[in-house]
Amino acid sequence: MATKKTQSPAIAFIDGCRIPFQRSGTGYKNLMSYDLARMAIQGLLHRTDLDPREIGHVVMGTVIQEVKTSNVAREAALAAGIPNTVPAHTVTMACVSSNQAITTGMELIRSGQAKIVIAGGTETMSDVPIRLSKQIRRILLDAQKVKSPSGYLPLLKKLRPKDLVPETPSITEFSTNETMGQSADKLAAKFGVTREEQDAYALRAHQRAALATKDGLLAGEIVPATVPPNFDPITTDNGIREDTTLEKLASLSPAFVKPHGTITAGNASFLTDGASAVLLMDDETARAMGFTPKAYLKEYTYVAQDPGEELLLGPAYATPKILKASGMTLSNIDVFEFHEAFAGQILANMNALNSKDFAKDHLNLDQPVGEVPLDRFNTLGGSLSLGHPFGATGARLVTTAINRLIREDGNIALVAACAAGGQGHAMIIQRADV
Repeated sequence: MATKKTQSPAIAFIDGCRIPFQRSGTGYKNLMSYDLARMAIQGLLHRTDLDPREIGHVVMGTVIQEVKTSNVAREAALAAGIPNTVPAHTVTMACVSSNQAITTGMELIRSGQAKIVIAGGTETMSDVPIRLSKQIRRILLDAQKVKSPSGYLPLLKKLRPKDLVPETPSITEFSTNETMGQSADKLAAKFGVTREEQDAYALRAHQRAALATKDGLLAGEIVPATVPPNFDPITTDNGIREDTTLEKLASLSPAFVKPHGTITAGNASFLTDGASAVLLMDDETARAMGFTPKAYLKEYTYVAQDPGEELLLGPAYATPKILKASGMTLSNIDVFEFHEAFAGQILANMNALNSKDFAKDHLNLDQPVGEVPLDRFNTLGGSLSLGHPFGATGARLVTTAINRLIREDGNIALVAACAAGGQGHAMIIQRADV
């Protein structure tokens, strides 16, 4: 006897917010990532007036973990006033960590394990964990077994001057030993993206972000952050270079592949501290509690490629996959919000999507996916100008896309991002009241 298929609940996006993104070493330099997450969650609770006791689960993304708060979602949730009876866990998937947090929350709701989920992400690059060398770590562990003072001498004799050099986190691929910037340089060259095009795109990103800030278009997604000891509120992003010009950008030297590379400090995203959070519910619960959804999170996908040759090409693979799953084309998309790791990376992905050869050789398609219209693409700036806290960017993309849908009277948004490890993500979002 056939059983009736149970329809998955619609995932309602109620609201989302972030604290202002700050260049690392500035506004949040004395805070831990859990502090940033706490402020984002508190801001979300305040603006939605949600009773924390109603929350079923908290999921947060992060990349560089602080050992004291290894499950930063749990620590931040407790600090934000969420009851200790609410489970919380942390996920990591490089630059799509908060995307993974959101889709994990979606599945918790779809499976019936939770009706209300807070998801988001947090990152600080101002206080990254710096370790003692491996040899010193071994000696310190062995020293715990020493039973007399004389037992320490053989251990100390094992030390060499090089062992005193600390280990700092390296933004390189473990599998290839290449930096992300080197990979971006290769990708830009492969898809014919010039230095001039990259600088022009970076200029656009900063100009769009500056204008959006001036016109208050980002205010709807930002909640103030208060930092001790004076607790003066931080209310705006501080990485936007309103005064940059093409001449200034052109004067910068290559940052990774010297002397002929095209990636510079001016056309790359910068190290950023920040946190974001979104509130998700199943639609029935939202309506019953008096919440009006802003949008519904629909299809999503994750992809993976060769990290040696296609490290940052995730959007070019994820976009056609999600469009096919949704029965859509690029013409159906009203709002595009893509993560910008580098100007060269984002332009290379756009060139790939519009390439017949790439479609045939890599996507098994007869025709290219198509040209992404810039007038609908990252119109308020993006990671190049607003900043890129690794673990928090995904939730910013989703929140920005939904606010744009409402403001621009659109129906469908596409969010996409690349990630370290040669991975990528895409999601289709539908405005609720269309």
